[in-house]
Amino acid sequence: MDIDRLIDAVIDREGGYGNHPADRGGETNFGITVAVARANGYAGGMRQLPRAQAVAIYRRIYWLRPHFDRVAARAPTIAAELFDTGINLGPKVATAFLQRALNALNRGGADYLDIALDALIGPRTLAALDGFLGHRGTAGERVLLKAIEALQGERYVHLAESRPANEAFLYGWLANRIG
Repeated sequence: MDIDRLIDAVIDREGGYGNHPADRGGETNFGITVAVARANGYAGGMRQLPRAQAVAIYRRIYWLRPHFDRVAARAPTIAAELFDTGINLGPKVATAFLQRALNALNRGGADYLDIALDALIGPRTLAALDGFLGHRGTAGERVLLKAIEALQGERYVHLAESRPANEAFLYGWLANRIG
């Protein structure tokens, strides 16, 4: 799993500076919101956010802090999806999708125990992932990815339904973030 390539792909997709009037996140650059930039020590104008600083934020906040690197050692495709979902919806939401999917796919606890939905990648979540992959193998990783993307897609539709201004983003979210 090459995190540098994942970050480059996100930055290519997100583009440079933006300030869409319907986006509650306000100004962004390279996909980094002004709030995230400020929380990570950047005090300048968002148009001038250095690409290197955006890369560092992606690596630290959206890869290392939520421990998606630990998932990548087991299931690189899942880690890439969690990283992308975490950027758009938050790492805790992405992790909760993983945990929900693992619990739903454990055949009533026959393959491995249910895990707490705490939105944290820790030893129990990793053990459940190991248990799932041990029972389902490579094909299982594809199914787990589908389950995570199904939860993500439902979240996007819900966001558009609950706030009509989000309808401006729904098509792009589904086109660029799912499958």
